[in-house]
Amino acid sequence: MGLSKTFSASDVSVHSTYASRYIRDSPAKYKMPENSTPKDVAFQMINDELMLDGKPRLNLASFVTTWMEPECEKLIMDSLNKNYVDMDEYPVTTELQNRCVNMIADLFHAPHEEGEAATGTGTVGSSEAIMLAGLAFKRKWQNKMKAQGKPYDKPNIVTGANVQVCWEKFARYFEVELKEVKVREDYYVMDPVKAVEMVDENTICVAAILGSTYNGEFEDVKLLNDLLLEKNKQTGWDTPIHVDAASGGFIAPFLYPDLEWDFRLPLVKSINVSGHKYGLVYAGIGWIVWRAKEDLPEDLIFHINYLGADQPTFTLNFSKSSSQIIAQYYQLIRLGFEGYRNIMENCQNNAMVLKAGLIKTERFKILSKDIGVPVVAFSLKNRSRYNEFKVSENLRRSGWIVPAYSMPADAKHVALLRVVIREDFSCTLAERLVSDITHVLQELDMLHPAAPPAIENGHLKVAANGLLKVPANGVANGDHKVAANGVANGKA
Repeated sequence: MGLSKTFSASDVSVHSTYASRYIRDSPAKYKMPENSTPKDVAFQMINDELMLDGKPRLNLASFVTTWMEPECEKLIMDSLNKNYVDMDEYPVTTELQNRCVNMIADLFHAPHEEGEAATGTGTVGSSEAIMLAGLAFKRKWQNKMKAQGKPYDKPNIVTGANVQVCWEKFARYFEVELKEVKVREDYYVMDPVKAVEMVDENTICVAAILGSTYNGEFEDVKLLNDLLLEKNKQTGWDTPIHVDAASGGFIAPFLYPDLEWDFRLPLVKSINVSGHKYGLVYAGIGWIVWRAKEDLPEDLIFHINYLGADQPTFTLNFSKSSSQIIAQYYQLIRLGFEGYRNIMENCQNNAMVLKAGLIKTERFKILSKDIGVPVVAFSLKNRSRYNEFKVSENLRRSGWIVPAYSMPADAKHVALLRVVIREDFSCTLAERLVSDITHVLQELDMLHPAAPPAIENGHLKVAANGLLKVPANGVANGDHKVAANGVANGKA
């Protein structure tokens, strides 16, 4: 005799997810619910809300990697439950991190001997890496000033006003004065000459940016090094340089191998780079490497043994997944120098395709440089009818996330749009973006038509901004009246 089961009307197992009583109400937002929710319903509720997020690959505001190979994604998923700080329990993960540090230090020409371990560590991102570098500079400066019997309570750091906000966080959180070199129109990065002029005995370091967040431009680290060497010689100081290569550290070695910006310059003592940007790893990994072991003060390193063996650690964060470290090692050995070079060259080529398309519209001024991070930054030539923020807003309707923003102090009147070209942004997408931008401009032109021409003494009157203008009453000097259709009539 066959067995059968009668289901009650309330049995959730016989209903589709959307017929469930659990999904008829909004999900909990501010207070944990009293009762459990079936796993398929919990998944569906969250998944439905996430559909309203933008598509990561169309997020052209972000430098962060949005595509990786399936094989690497599997390694990531398989290692999510490994805590990377458990070095004794996961010695292979620790070894892979050390290999990454050495490969990156070698890429940046760190002067260590063959087989000698490089000094550095993995971080959550470049923000943490910058905090660690700043702390190392501050402690070294304090130790030096103490030894000389001088005050050590007013350290400062010199940067450009175009630095990422993590530098402002470092200065505020760790009580270091931030001395910013102001940018100016048509020069949107730190001027090395002005930066060195601002250096004094209390300067713990000068921070140079290899790949400005605003327009992707590289700062002239070589000139900064040469000028600072001369100033140090004249003053007897030993002010060092840190290079924030968050975006450009995985660009310059492959596209511009002869460009001197790294440890080939004697005053460069530390470099940070984001593995989750052009290091081609999903978000959550950065790196900080020092020129030599003595550039990282020993009293900043903690030695712990409550996880097993003695473990040296210098981080602001502690527990985190091993997955991104493993993913970085995968990319380094999977791609090698050749693979990274090919990808960066392709990114640069696609940036040129986008730039050429924008120039062809004759509507934009290009603010990015050909040498730098594959970024295309551009502003409207004519902002009298609508601005960059309106263009950005309208591009959202096609799915594109293209940020619009203003430049830092002394150039705040300059607004721009910026497109970051990543590995998964193809030539086809570049051409489509140009097409969509052109369509948006046409729509905005129709929504914000130019004012009809004004006539003065029988001649069309042109305003200072190059546009034809007409008074509100449509009459210019009582001679011609401009009708609503823009046609002049009345007296000839």
